[in-house]
Amino acid sequence: MYIVRDIFNLKYGHFRPVKSLMEEMKKIGMAPANRNFRVLSDFTGGAYRLIMEMEFKSLSEFEKELGADMSKPEFQEWYKKFVEHVISGEREILKSIM
Repeated sequence: MYIVRDIFNLKYGHFRPVKSLMEEMKKIGMAPANRNFRVLSDFTGGAYRLIMEMEFKSLSEFEKELGADMSKPEFQEWYKKFVEHVISGEREILKSIM
């Protein structure tokens, strides 16, 4: 099992609009329930972080789903609104060993 975390550093004061965008993402069906999809916020550490976390059985499964999702027009429109609030981001891919 692999856990993929997309970590975004948000602009100061932009957390509420991003939270609304996450709710919109879920409403239009882009938050996959079968992936244990979670959206997390920082509690300690760097401020104004938003973390999207999903699980995949394999890296090829992740790669396939990523390509399919990113090519959807509704994702492209949503993403344009989302990136206006982001300073930077990174991805972590972790392998579950227990």
